[in-house]
Amino acid sequence: MRQFLDELAWRGLIADHTPALPDRLTRGAITGYVGFDPTAPSLQLGNLVPVMLLAHLQRAGGKPLVLVGGGTGLIGDPSGKPGERPLLTEAEVAENAERQRQQLSRFLDFDPGPKAAEMMNNAEWLRALDLVTFLRDIGKHFTISYMLQKESVKTRLETGISYTEFSYMLLQAYDFLHLFRTCGCELQLGGSDQWGNITAGTELIRRVAGGEAHGLAAPLVTTSAGTKFGKSEEGAVWLDPSMTSPYKFYQFWVNVDDRDVEQYMKMFTFLPRDDIGHLMASHAKDRGARVPHKRLALDLTARVHGDATAQQVQEASQIMFGELPPEDAGADTWQTLVAELPHGPLPGAFGRGMPVADLVASSTLVKSKSEARRLLAQGGLSLNGRPVAPETAASPRDLLAGSYLWLRRGKKTDYIFIGAP
Repeated sequence: MRQFLDELAWRGLIADHTPALPDRLTRGAITGYVGFDPTAPSLQLGNLVPVMLLAHLQRAGGKPLVLVGGGTGLIGDPSGKPGERPLLTEAEVAENAERQRQQLSRFLDFDPGPKAAEMMNNAEWLRALDLVTFLRDIGKHFTISYMLQKESVKTRLETGISYTEFSYMLLQAYDFLHLFRTCGCELQLGGSDQWGNITAGTELIRRVAGGEAHGLAAPLVTTSAGTKFGKSEEGAVWLDPSMTSPYKFYQFWVNVDDRDVEQYMKMFTFLPRDDIGHLMASHAKDRGARVPHKRLALDLTARVHGDATAQQVQEASQIMFGELPPEDAGADTWQTLVAELPHGPLPGAFGRGMPVADLVASSTLVKSKSEARRLLAQGGLSLNGRPVAPETAASPRDLLAGSYLWLRRGKKTDYIFIGAP
């Protein structure tokens, strides 16, 4: 399994690992896990790095375990958090965990087999813990000074950290010990902000079980522009389509900085080295075409939302950017755009034909018919992707996919009419 580390290394997915891990991988397949915090109803782009670590582990012949923090989610991980987080109810945590399980199945193979991914919930063993027994058997192996040295704790000392979140490290270490004992799990994977928690687990396994366990951390992803990865103008980019639409998800990737696109293809897709090289060579010849950006966007959207949805949002994007004639798009694509753009029903008089000025005046693009006429005279309005003259009339034969009319003011302000002739 040494190719596992080699693959992660060229993709930029290794920030640190325990020293003995390379030697362990030469001795055969390994079981590894990542823990996911179910305090949100969906995973977001910031979670994709540990997801990809598990996916690469499985591809290399290892067995991935997905640990949903149904127990630790009731406590809250202080890593990377500036302040205490509100505690969720058990019902909220359970609902969030189930939604995340469905999203993870897009990246991991859960079908029965020796290397099948498995999902577990640490509530199963943490809820049964007796506090006195836990403190005696687990807590005695951690000194206060050891815990204070961990970055996740040090960064919170000034702003304050409750004993509840201070204890999180012990619970995560206990998770690793439990999985080591019950599943033969020898490897914990995560982001570099989890390194302190990961090494606490390997140390606990050594002390309590006399075993050797390993850890691997990936770097935290940042953007070259200095903004937080996984954030759009609307906020976090989620994998759940009800929280971030597939169209916005696709656009996030299309619009990533040129300086980041190669690294993101390495980190978030399974594209081989040669394919990425060819895509970047195309980009060097014509940066405006954004060839690697579009491949990245299509790949990730298809994996998260399915091939059919990815094709629809790609087609919708091509229409918006003048890369596809609007009459070539089907009704599903236009429905995708309706969900993203201002829209409304066609005026009742449209069936008999209607001056475009009147049509525009009944949209939200202008405030009056006189403004519509002025824009038409200036060439500032288009119908179905084509400039229209002031005297132009629209009729049912102009409907796209039988039901849609697309108006655009300038280059970016759109409105879609919906109706039947």
